[in-house]
Amino acid sequence: MTIEQTLQELTAQAVKTLYNLTIDPHTVTVNDTPKNFVGSYTVVVFPYTKAAAKNPEQVGKEIGQYLTDNLVFAQDFNVVKGFVNIELTNAYWLQTFTHIIHHENYGQAPASGKKIALEYIGPNTNKPLHLGHIRNMFVGHAVAAILQANGHEVHKVNIYNDKGINISKSMAAWVHAGNGATPQSAGLKGDHFVGYYYVLYNKIATQQAAPYREQGMEPLEAEKLTPIYALAQQFTQEWEQGKPSVRQLWQTMNGWVYEGFAETFNMLGISYEKAYYESECYELGKKLVLEGLANGAFFAKPDGSVWADFTNEGLDQKVLIRNDGTSVYITQDIGVADLRYHDFTPDQLIYVVGDEQIYHFKVLKLTLQKLGKPYANLIYHLYYGMVDLPEGKMKSREGKVVDADDLIAEMLQTAEEQTRELGKTEGMNPHQAQQLYKILGLGALKYFILKVNAQKRLLFNPRESIDLQGHTAPFIQYSYARIRSILRKFNQNFLLPNYPINHLHPQEIDLITEISRFRQAIHTAAETYDPSVIANYAFTLAKSFNKLYADLSVLNNPDEQTNTFRVALAYTTARTLKNALHLLGIDVPERM
Repeated sequence: MTIEQTLQELTAQAVKTLYNLTIDPHTVTVNDTPKNFVGSYTVVVFPYTKAAAKNPEQVGKEIGQYLTDNLVFAQDFNVVKGFVNIELTNAYWLQTFTHIIHHENYGQAPASGKKIALEYIGPNTNKPLHLGHIRNMFVGHAVAAILQANGHEVHKVNIYNDKGINISKSMAAWVHAGNGATPQSAGLKGDHFVGYYYVLYNKIATQQAAPYREQGMEPLEAEKLTPIYALAQQFTQEWEQGKPSVRQLWQTMNGWVYEGFAETFNMLGISYEKAYYESECYELGKKLVLEGLANGAFFAKPDGSVWADFTNEGLDQKVLIRNDGTSVYITQDIGVADLRYHDFTPDQLIYVVGDEQIYHFKVLKLTLQKLGKPYANLIYHLYYGMVDLPEGKMKSREGKVVDADDLIAEMLQTAEEQTRELGKTEGMNPHQAQQLYKILGLGALKYFILKVNAQKRLLFNPRESIDLQGHTAPFIQYSYARIRSILRKFNQNFLLPNYPINHLHPQEIDLITEISRFRQAIHTAAETYDPSVIANYAFTLAKSFNKLYADLSVLNNPDEQTNTFRVALAYTTARTLKNALHLLGIDVPERM
């Protein structure tokens, strides 16, 4: 039982004993005591003032005294309005640290038995990965790692949106102007090559639509009258009809894209257990929709299209199969959900997808409910906000996308420039220096994105993200490297000494306190699907260590016992920082 759980149990006992009120211990709020107050943990007692018929401060004093009398490690307490701050003894913190240092995987929970299928990445195969995909990948990868650390069995999956009008547009532009070019002949990554033709399609369509737009027609309506659009539409229909030549071109161009994606995934450390493809799932989705039509869950309009009616749920009607028999995006997701449920029999289906798809996932869940599927209510949409650069919103349709590969290259270059300026590569050979730039550059990118709650819109600043003195990954990574340097100087295997309780310095207690909070940070991050909890925890821990390092000597104390104890503190801090950053997909340098 954790100290927080113990305080919850004792508070429930206090409320029963003092005020004859029975409460669920889990409803007791226990927080870390804020830095500007004396105490280790804070119990909120406002909810019990009515039963006690006393003011919050009186209730706080009575409950605080009960907790102090009945908790062996409670040293003292103080009350601030309806908050009871409990101060724990040095003996408690020394025992806590002894436990932590002997548990290499401290913070990780035992197996929960819960299975989760988590979908992330989800790119279209008509263009390269961009900054929005980067946020998706980092959030999904981190949430999966955090859920695993919290004891859950997680299956990471990807969905490739590999069919439909968008890839047909790239195909149409390639047929129109490609002259048999390949990524190799053009000297481009496969995804960039196909993305070039997607952008080219829009340029061609804009030129062909100009006469119609000059007559006052809306751009999208004008586009539908162009020859290039007609060709793309033809490819879409012929693909569904299974025309061999169209299928072959589609397979070739998608193959180029997958090769390009794989390079980016490898650079970023992104992986998944299984990939699903829209082209392989939409038929199952159509089959399930037609079953729903047959049993009255859906309805057909006179033109033959199939619809679901969600007006009773406060939404609108949604087309599931078009009048020409082709599927829509949600048809694919119906099939994917069914396949994924039978592949993994999960207790939860998490989808990491941007907030522009909130409506889509409401409709998906309602559609599956109308079909009577047992997994309908297992769906959880973990959405994230738009990522902007100082220049403004990304527009992939106009070719103004913030390309993932370009951004990665910029981050590595920025890391190299700033690291060289600070002289952090002295004594390194070229290979070691390049590895350091990669660790710092990618770490800065991942951390800057993950330190902000995913649901908030984010303005990404590459240079700010790499500041060694800021709220950044390089600051945390440098703290880790500093500790590794201390350990090399200590140059011996240390055993935790039998440290006198009265020797504990307040800053040592502060650092032990921060290290001990790692377990709760993992639990909170897992419960809220929020990697920023871990990111901000790592930053706070690094700051706590750096304060101790600045104020107290680690290696140059008169007695060896203090040196050894503080080296043990430093070692455990480094291990915790490494484990925390690992959950975010961030590496740490041994030297810097």
